[in-house]
Amino acid sequence: MKHLVLTIVAGLGCLSPLQAQTLPVYLDESKPLEQRIDDALSRMTLDEKIAVIHAQSKFSSPGVKRLGFPDLWTDDGPHGVRPDVLWDEWEQAGQTNDSCVAFPALTCLAATWNPAMARLYGESLGEEALYRGKNVILGPGVNIYRTPLGGRNFEYMGEDPLLASRMVVPYVQGLQSKGVAACVKHYALNNDEEYRHQVNVKVSDRALHEIYLPAFRAAVQEGGAWAIMGAYNLYNNQHNCHNEMMLNKILKQDWGFDGVVISDWGGCHDTDEAVRNGLDLEFGTWTDGLTMGKTNAYDAYYLADAYKQGIREGRYTTKELDDKVRRVLRLFYRTTMRRNKPVGFLCSDAHYEAALKIAQEGIVLLKNATIPDGSPSGKRNLLPINPTEARSILVVGENAIKMMTVGGGSSSLKAQREILPLDGIKARFKSATVDYARGYVGDTIQSYNGVTVGRSLYETRSQAELTAEAVDKARRADIVVFIGGLNKSDYQDCEGHDRKNYDMPYAQNEVVEAILKVNPRLVFVNISGNGIALPWLAKVPAVVQAWFIGSEAGEAIASVLAGDVNPSGKLPFTWYASLNQCGAHATGSYPGTWRPDHRVIDEEYREDIFVGYRWTDRLKAKDKPLFPFGHGLSYTTFKLGRVTADKVSMGAADSLTFTIPVSNTGSVAGAETVQLYISEKQPKGERPVKELKAFQKVFLKPGETRLVSLTIGKEALSHYDGGTGRWTISPGAFEALVGTSAADIAARCKFTFK
Repeated sequence: MKHLVLTIVAGLGCLSPLQAQTLPVYLDESKPLEQRIDDALSRMTLDEKIAVIHAQSKFSSPGVKRLGFPDLWTDDGPHGVRPDVLWDEWEQAGQTNDSCVAFPALTCLAATWNPAMARLYGESLGEEALYRGKNVILGPGVNIYRTPLGGRNFEYMGEDPLLASRMVVPYVQGLQSKGVAACVKHYALNNDEEYRHQVNVKVSDRALHEIYLPAFRAAVQEGGAWAIMGAYNLYNNQHNCHNEMMLNKILKQDWGFDGVVISDWGGCHDTDEAVRNGLDLEFGTWTDGLTMGKTNAYDAYYLADAYKQGIREGRYTTKELDDKVRRVLRLFYRTTMRRNKPVGFLCSDAHYEAALKIAQEGIVLLKNATIPDGSPSGKRNLLPINPTEARSILVVGENAIKMMTVGGGSSSLKAQREILPLDGIKARFKSATVDYARGYVGDTIQSYNGVTVGRSLYETRSQAELTAEAVDKARRADIVVFIGGLNKSDYQDCEGHDRKNYDMPYAQNEVVEAILKVNPRLVFVNISGNGIALPWLAKVPAVVQAWFIGSEAGEAIASVLAGDVNPSGKLPFTWYASLNQCGAHATGSYPGTWRPDHRVIDEEYREDIFVGYRWTDRLKAKDKPLFPFGHGLSYTTFKLGRVTADKVSMGAADSLTFTIPVSNTGSVAGAETVQLYISEKQPKGERPVKELKAFQKVFLKPGETRLVSLTIGKEALSHYDGGTGRWTISPGAFEALVGTSAADIAARCKFTFK
């Protein structure tokens, strides 16, 4: 019977109508999906049901071979498809066809403020996953940027729930359009990497629903995500991989999630809680391989033999089990059992083009001051680099020669190629003499998870020698491009650890200050997924935020420096001058307090809803951040006109549209992101000064003007009432603020809610 069913499955495409009538219901695609699921469930044995709800290897779980359901294969994302590892170990499998295109980290994607880029990202990643035989990609990540010390912030989409929501939906839709499930992570409140298995988050219901859950909700209800990954941390003293409130109540009951809850690897801790509190598919328990417990460690998972024995002894009914299996079967039908899947591609030209486009749109020009030159005005902005003036370019910094696709934790990749910044600059500025000085040593590791870095980082010279070399070469250069920042090493931007402080690491500040004394024409290109203290900012004329941008990093950076691409990225988080401008640190709530037994850290989010710009808007003007949320400059100039509304008041059933003319007043084509913030004028309780509620990126030619329309509904005015558990609006006066960052408001428009 086993072979007969498998033959039928393989030959479905050529069956006649008469033959199709003989198919079991679960294989008959003419039948409704839920009917097929029920039929398959009714045919499964207890052993088969238990098998499909836990892993059989590091990244796979079994199908139901007797019924023709293939195994389910997952793999890490969210920036590319991770290289294959051995069945029971983290070591690479040594394959030669598991390289990939490395796409920009999600901070860069969020910085595009362009949902079309998120759709392109998801589709491209989905095609790579299809080629590699992956059914579930573990991503995207949408945890909120609560503190710039968060080691995994580079994998997420910034501090604002609206921005993250609008960017995650097309990513999920694009990925799943290829028949590959998105597993949105890490649900939820996974804002610490240090002691991440032990942090118990205490947060108000209001902050939970207004700040930390909206992007997950959008991914589920708008994006239709097929899977959610539980987080390592605890909430209300329960681990989030089996949390009654987070999984059963909010996710499955309130949001109507019909997909699979997958544990983070090693995130399951208890059979009883896993059975009752919403976990569907367990991965990664005892992730050091088969060196602990029983010979077959997978049978020793919390949802394996222990669960099966509990059912046989009557401690559990099969009600919860059947719900879990039904969800897993639904995932099978959406992925492994889906016929007529799109064609997968690996490392295609189109994917490299997508990676480059996203990187270029996400790079943020933070500062671009004027410098003396020979023009009629006697000065010009330092960027873009003028090739007629820059006959000699000095590139300084370890990050110019360090592969950033390697390292950082589970998102580390085996990229088919990575264009390093130094190589990209040399290729673009062929008419100039491009020299290099390392400047500092941050990381000399030569490999990570079996991937060898492309250029040796071994260094024997002292810091004094490195600084002296950089200064000597800078003295003779027309312009200096310093490629620095963080580097995905431990305690930088890296899974498993948070940063220890906000300072620029290694000796970078020393080298920058030394170079400025001999050559003030310095561009600092910061590579990171986090903000960093920039003590020399007032003296450096140009600063570019270049993120971790994947395979095309060098070409993307060089194209922006040269002006081939006009930068249009906007910060997805507030860039603080110091940590005391961040609510999590100003309130003393990060990193929390150990309990007396030293098993759990309680971390109370005392800043509540005031995260990022919501906090800095309450500070005095003298305490303003280095760069506000939504900030980003251009090589051209834009002007926003007067904003108008299509009505002066709105009710609960209404929408309200604001329209504003946007003009490119410069001489270069470019893009501006129009941002709409809403402010309640006389709130009855605490409300932020303003909150982002809509945005649109508009591309304009020199001299062109376009009308941008932004529409809101009642949800843009609502706040979450923790007492009633409902969203509510107080009638009264509101104001729409339209601008180009949280601190650059160009137009205002008052209206009322009745």
